[in-house]
This record gives sequence, structure tokens and C-alpha cells, in this order.
Amino acid sequence: MAAAAEQKEESGKSFQTLLRFLPMLWPRGETELKARVVGAVVLVLLARAATLAMPFAYKAVIDGMSGSAQAMGAVLALVAAYATARFGGVLADNLRNALFEKVGQGAARRLSARVFRHIHNLSLRFHLERRTGSLTKIVERGTKSIDMMLYFLLFNIAPTTLELIAICVIFKIKFGTGLVVATLVMVAVYIGFTRWVTDWRAKLQREMNDVDNKAIGRAVDSLLNYETVKYFGAEEREAKRYDDAIGAYTRAAVRNETSLAWLNIGQSLITNLMMAGAMGFTVWGWAQGRFTPGDVVLVNSLLMQLFRPLDMLGWVYRSIRQGLVDMEAMFGLLDTPAEVVDRPGAQPLRVTDGHVRLEDVHFGYDPERVILKGVSLDVPPGTTCAVVGPSGAGKSTLARLLYRFYDPQGGRILIDGQEVAAVTQDSLRAQIGIVPQDTVLFNDTVGYNIAYGRDGATELDVQAAARGAAIDGFIEALPDGYEAMVGERGLKLSGGEKQRVAIARTLLKNPPILILDEATSALDSRTEEAIQATLNEVARNRTTITIAHRLSTVVGADQIVVLEDGRVAERGTHAELLRRGGLYAELWNRQAAERELAEAAE
Repeated sequence: MAAAAEQKEESGKSFQTLLRFLPMLWPRGETELKARVVGAVVLVLLARAATLAMPFAYKAVIDGMSGSAQAMGAVLALVAAYATARFGGVLADNLRNALFEKVGQGAARRLSARVFRHIHNLSLRFHLERRTGSLTKIVERGTKSIDMMLYFLLFNIAPTTLELIAICVIFKIKFGTGLVVATLVMVAVYIGFTRWVTDWRAKLQREMNDVDNKAIGRAVDSLLNYETVKYFGAEEREAKRYDDAIGAYTRAAVRNETSLAWLNIGQSLITNLMMAGAMGFTVWGWAQGRFTPGDVVLVNSLLMQLFRPLDMLGWVYRSIRQGLVDMEAMFGLLDTPAEVVDRPGAQPLRVTDGHVRLEDVHFGYDPERVILKGVSLDVPPGTTCAVVGPSGAGKSTLARLLYRFYDPQGGRILIDGQEVAAVTQDSLRAQIGIVPQDTVLFNDTVGYNIAYGRDGATELDVQAAARGAAIDGFIEALPDGYEAMVGERGLKLSGGEKQRVAIARTLLKNPPILILDEATSALDSRTEEAIQATLNEVARNRTTITIAHRLSTVVGADQIVVLEDGRVAERGTHAELLRRGGLYAELWNRQAAERELAEAAE
């Protein structure tokens, strides 16, 4: 009962996926594509007509050869007609493919672009919980299945059905009801057997896809963390984990291919039994004087033509089922709701001064793990507010909330009096620039990564931003200059060079509000000092929120906010907080002692 219910549920999902997919055969507002679909259908009918004419020409040739030799001219004409019909079928099929290709590729392009855009609109939480390799595999499989599904439904299932009806009519007229019944029974048994085995194989295919996704995700994750693997000498460990994942995929693939062998054996047994029975019946009729030798050829040719798409029907049905599985996964991505969405009627953010305020903000990534417990900040226009505190106090969470990667569970965040939850996300993020602690670059040129800060930036704009970040000299010294590749995630650049690229990118964006999220914490003291000077220049005349671990980088801030356990423990200037002798003074003294020990060790 449970298995039957599960199968019924899967069939329902497949049917719903098919209903969402079928409108792609008739794209709304695309007159040219609709005309191509109509033209392709006409060519399908012409191809089937030519295919059905071939056996009659073949029969006439055989019967003509049974007569006198004087009829050779007529027989040769029939041979020419047979060859013409055969060529006509091939010509129509290929013209159909050429005509329809734009329809299939257009549908794949529209849906894949829609999925890609939706994935980018999903929340940061979704991307943190998913493996990138598995995600790209789902999109790749789903996109590839679109063109295949359109092709099979329009040019295989429907034409095969028409051909079956036409052959049954021919059999009824020429050979009687018995052959029609036998043909329909054979087709029903064939389809029933194919569906039964294919439904079983679909489960095996799903399992194979799951372990394939895990293997791909594990490989991508390992390669992205190449340096970490090297740091811990874990090459063999990673190789074993990958080998285990591939081993699971291999076992699933073997089961899948074994089931395919049994399916092909069963299909061949059914079709060959029918072929033998039909031809035996025709030979018997010839012995009785009811049929001619050409009729034997006619039955054989018609059944062979029917068996050819029927032999493919098993593969087509499996492909359609697999396509539905792949598209179901992709539609699942499309149906995943975005955690952060614009409110109905949301207006663009208008920044006049850049006044940032947080009012009693509460937030937790999970209900059981509350990070911020009523944080309030007031950052006047053009000033710098430094947020410091122990690890895990919620400093970086403030930047994510300000960018609206998440919405707070309580309280409000305002910019120039406008609540960020009430404005459009695009306009909000256009007004904020960030220099993150971990700068991740695209595997492209230095110039491309800097130009990413503003769409449409010119080469002169990029060079000016590089000068502002004090990285122009380094870039110009490279053999390829601004065309130099930075490598995967920017691994060809040092930490300081990547930070300067991030600064240049933010300078090019030229936002009124700036976030510096521990932008120098991963750098050595000398590089940090040089980068800090550049950051101070960038932050001038901007509203700046600096999230810092090293207190020496925020001494000149207009106000310093100390977070502890998700709450504001202290606030004030550097001097005021030192005089107070609280948590900030304790952190300062501890870091000062660490600096003295480090200098003594040098």
C-alpha cells in the first residue's frame, strides 16, 4: 500500500511538472516560434505520409517482379517511387529538426535564465546551506531536459500514435480484424512492460542522481578549499572521501545499467514474437492464395516501421521520465520562496545625508540561537562608527542586516528615516559599499574585478579607482596589466592585493554609506597600516560603519560601540572608553600586551 501510494504521488508530481512544461510548446507572444511549431508539425505529417507510402511501393515492386519481364519499366518506376518516398521522409525529418531547433533552444534559454535569476534572488541562508556543485548540476540537467522533452513529445510520441492508427487501418482493410487486434495487444503489452520496468528504473535513476550530486558537490568543495587541504596534508583523506562518493555512484550506475539490460531483453522478446506471428500469418495466407508475396513484404515493412519508433519508445519513455525528474528538481528551485522580498509598492531608497539608525534590533539565524538582543545604533551623516567586541558578539551580523541579506525579527533599521525593509533591495544595495574581511574575486582579469563595482564603468574609471586604492602601480607592473588573470577566487593575489582590489571596486561604486567588515584583520601589521591609511581616505565624507577585531584600527572613529553577547555593552570615543575602564579597556590592554610580545619576539 505504501509503495502504491508513493508511486501515485510520484505520478501526480510528474503530471504537474508536465502541465507546467507543455506551454513551452506554444510560447506566448512569440509569433515566429509559433509559426516554426506549426511548420514542424506539417513536416512531421509529410514525413509520416512518405514513410507509410514506402511499404506499398516495396510491395508493388515485389508483385511486379512476379509478373512478366515486359513490366520492368513499371517496376523500375516503382523502385524510383520507393527511393523518393524514403528520401522524402529523411528530408522532412531533417527540415523539421532545423525548423524546430530555435523553439527548443529558446525555451531552454528562457527557463534557464529565469532559474538563474531566481537563484540569485534566494536568501543568503539558502546558499549557505546548499552545495554549489549540486546546485549547478540541477540547473544543468533541468536545462538540458527542456529541448529533449519538446522534441520527444512533439516528434516521437504524437507521430508514433498517428502511425499506429494508420497501420491498424491498413491491416483492417488488407488483412482483417485479427491482425489489428494482435498488433494492439502487442503494443499494449509492450507499453505496459516498458512503463512497469521504467518506473522501477526511475527510482534507481533518482538514487544515482543523488549520489552523483553528492560526488560533484564534494569534489567542488574540496577543490575550492585546495589550500586548506594542503595546509593539513589531507590529500589522501580528500581522495578517499571522493573515492567513497564515486564508489556509491558506481554501484548505483551498475544497478541502473543492469536494469536497462533486462528492459531491452523484455522489449525485444515482445516485438520479435509479434513480428514472427504477423509474418507467419501472412505466409499462411499466401499459402491459402489469399495474399501475394508483396503482402508479406508489406506487413514486414509496416511492422518494422512501427517497431522502429516502438523500440525507441522505451528509451523515449525513460528519457521523458528522467527529464521530468530533472525538471521537477529545477522547478523545485523555482518554487523555493525567497526569504527576503520587496514589499508590495516598495519605493526606491533616497539617500540625502546617509544617516543610519538601528532601533532595538533583535535577530537570530535560528530561533534557538539569538545573535542580537536589542541593539541600537545611531550613525550621523559623514561620521565613522566602529563596532567592536569579542568573537560571536554579532558584529558581522549587523552588516548582513544592513545589506538586508536577512530581516530582523524585531526592531527597525533606517537610512535617512526610511526603513530598509520598506524600500527596494536593489536601491538599498546600490547605496552601500562594503570592503569585506574575505575578498572573493571572480576568476577573471584584475580590470574586470575592479569594474564589477559599477556596471558600464570605462577603462579610465577603473584606472582612477585603482589609483585611489593605491594598487595602480602593482597592476601596471604586471606583464598583462589590467588584463592579468587573478585565478580562482583571486588566489593569484596576496591578501593585501585582494583587499586593495576590493577597495578599488568600492571606490568605483562610490556609495554614500560604507561598511568595512574587518577589512584588515587577515593582514600583517605593515600591510594593515598601508591599507588602513587608504581606508581612512576612502571613508572621508562618507557614513562609515567599521567592524573591527583589532582595536588599533578604530582609534580615530567618531564613536565606538562595544558589543557583548548580542547587546551594546559600551559606547563612546576611544579616550572615553579607556577612562571608563570597562570591556573596551580590557580588550585594549590585552591586545596591547599581545603586540608588545610580538614585537619582542621579532
